[in-house]
Amino acid sequence: MRIVIADDAVLLREGLVRLLTESGHQVVAAVGDGDALVEAVVEHQPDVSIVDVRMPPSHTDEGLRAAVEARRLVPRTPILVLSQYVEVSYADDLLATTGGSGGGIGYLLKDRVAAIDEFLDALRRVAGGGTVLDPEVVGQLFARRRRDDPLSELTPREREVLALMAEGRSNTAIARALVVSDGAVEKHVRNIFTKLTLPPDTEQHRRVLAVLTYLRN
Repeated sequence: MRIVIADDAVLLREGLVRLLTESGHQVVAAVGDGDALVEAVVEHQPDVSIVDVRMPPSHTDEGLRAAVEARRLVPRTPILVLSQYVEVSYADDLLATTGGSGGGIGYLLKDRVAAIDEFLDALRRVAGGGTVLDPEVVGQLFARRRRDDPLSELTPREREVLALMAEGRSNTAIARALVVSDGAVEKHVRNIFTKLTLPPDTEQHRRVLAVLTYLRN
């Protein structure tokens, strides 16, 4: 894969460059601020970009805003966001850029990079158009559910399936995690689409819409 990295922490940035290069990937740009990220994405049109949320000058949400701008200029460009903390609103803003156009999106805590195989797998899934959310982000989303949320009609098992969908897992991977058959997962997914009144469309589009509904409530 051809990859752009944007992180102002030099040690982490160079560490990612080395890790990805040794894993057989090509880092086409490694930058330290949001403007440089946007320029690199437009110039190189990478298979995926790895972006820190907090970058200069204010170290708040520059990375996120740059990622959103990059996706505006290069629609569907895959973005994997890394953050030191769980910042649910940032994840929601970035996921909102998928709309119906697809394009891989991921949001992981930086600690996840230490689990190299897990991190590389997440990167491949995002590059392939998938949606990957850190389990801790998913957990905090559950904690802030409102009484009137559209997920209230889902059964506990359907909520489990939707949470695993939000982590970017395929139906087969969900079946393994829940120790059920692929057919059972497919039935739960169909029920989720029906209960959330998602319009008939491609499977991937409806999965993204389901995750967006999950995040926003």
